Amino acid sequence: MLEATGPHLPMSPSRPDTMRKAAQDLEATFLAEMLKSAGFGQSSEAFGGGAGEEQFSSFLVQAQADAMVQAGGLGLTEIFFNALMEADND
Repeated sequence: MLEATGPHLPMSPSRPDTMRKAAQDLEATFLAEMLKSAGFGQSSEAFGGGAGEEQFSSFLVQAQADAMVQAGGLGLTEIFFNALMEADND
């Protein structure tokens, strides 16, 4: 018979998992800036644009960058992850 000793708390992510998530976020932020520089997310006059489109275009660019990272990205996640782990071990 199992006995409950307290509330069930969710397990916190391990340090490497936390570092990998930070590395993915960093790559996604980098990619979002590159997409913005390339002109993605700029409103076009053909669809009317407007203030709403301008305000939410950054969310679209960030979502595109996040999807790119999940699909493999540019390989920066591993570089960032290794650098973070190395810095953490120092």
